[in-house]
Amino acid sequence: MSEISLVHEHVAASSTERYAVLNCGQLVTLAGPARARRGVLEMRELSIVENGGMLIANGLIQYVGFHADIVRHVDRQTKVIDARGCVVTPGFVDAHTHIAFAGTRANEFEQRLAGSTYQEIAAAGGGILSTVRHTRQATEETLLATVQHYAEWFLRTGTTTLEAKSGYGLSLESELKILRVLCALQETLALRVVPTLLAAHAVPPEFRENRTAYIALVTNEILPQVVAQHLASYCDVFCDEYAFTLDESRRILTAAKQAGLGLRIHAEQFSADGAVSMAAQLGATTADHLECTDARGIAAMRVAGVQPVLLPASVFCLGRSRYPNARAMIDTGLATILATDFNPGSSPTTSMPFVMTLACQQMKMLPSEALVSTTINAAYGLNMGNKIGSLEAGKAADFLIHEFRDYRELAYFAAVPNLPQVFIAGKLRNTAPQTTPTKSIAR
Repeated sequence: MSEISLVHEHVAASSTERYAVLNCGQLVTLAGPARARRGVLEMRELSIVENGGMLIANGLIQYVGFHADIVRHVDRQTKVIDARGCVVTPGFVDAHTHIAFAGTRANEFEQRLAGSTYQEIAAAGGGILSTVRHTRQATEETLLATVQHYAEWFLRTGTTTLEAKSGYGLSLESELKILRVLCALQETLALRVVPTLLAAHAVPPEFRENRTAYIALVTNEILPQVVAQHLASYCDVFCDEYAFTLDESRRILTAAKQAGLGLRIHAEQFSADGAVSMAAQLGATTADHLECTDARGIAAMRVAGVQPVLLPASVFCLGRSRYPNARAMIDTGLATILATDFNPGSSPTTSMPFVMTLACQQMKMLPSEALVSTTINAAYGLNMGNKIGSLEAGKAADFLIHEFRDYRELAYFAAVPNLPQVFIAGKLRNTAPQTTPTKSIAR
């Protein structure tokens, strides 16, 4: 199969190839209401078609049904993809990543093992600001090459769409550079990328004694430039004692909302400080982290329709034991999302299956709930649920053929080298060991 970059729908429409996906042991369609799945009943309903199949044309799903029904529509021009009785799911949608950075923080990993806390390292000039120094120094070309390398890791483990934040520049020039790199990533790989401005990730050293001036820079210069150049869909703020206060976060998010950007927020990772209630008041799309969120915060999200983005790999990698209360959130009727939080300091993983395992083991989610949270709910959390996240007629043919025979094994097998076949807009994007070559067959 020839490979082309397919990100935007008008590009996908230029394709004339037709495919039939056959012999799906479990075709996990996640078909359902045209919104995110909320509560126990909806998040445990996967709409599985046993011995299923799909017809695909122009990068879009035409028909989903039983294998026997699909075979009737196969002609000499149809290329067949044989799932060989394995599980087929939508591609993973990672709704919280920090993929654009230079350098690593392996030294800080060692420091934490020796007993230093995340906050202590940051106070000593490490943490986010360490990565900022490396990222500012990197040329745009070098940074793009680094980001492409990490993006390939996402693709290998089945992520087909990801949200990607800036936040390691913390200056007008560097934040714009990062966002340009993220936009360029969409043009060089098939991976779908949703850029988010996170200039309010930390206060840079040159503004340490004048925080008000930095907030003015973000709201009066960085935000307008990002909007004018169409470089981001969302604005995010790290609301925390060591980052931005509630009042500072509100000012930045309010300015972003007035500028037309959607809102996301790093909230209550280390303390329940009211950030979640503020996110609900401002109409944020998501509130992320939430390790310390209490019943009042959960209720506020439910009333306002804010989706919680839970990041168990960050808790795990920081050696902490307090995970978000996923069970209370689901039982309350929230549409949970799971994401990797891929970043160099607190969550150096690109694996959504690993995140699913942690969610089940540490937050007592069921595999069905974890799968919903990494696909259709995450898609709606990026305002893309009408295009991706489930396998239904009219949606993009972004799907995975796993090595497993039971969808629960995605979470059950921990950190195994499961390399699914990854398809974006109907095109194969990797060369996993079990790949079956496509072929044309007569009916």
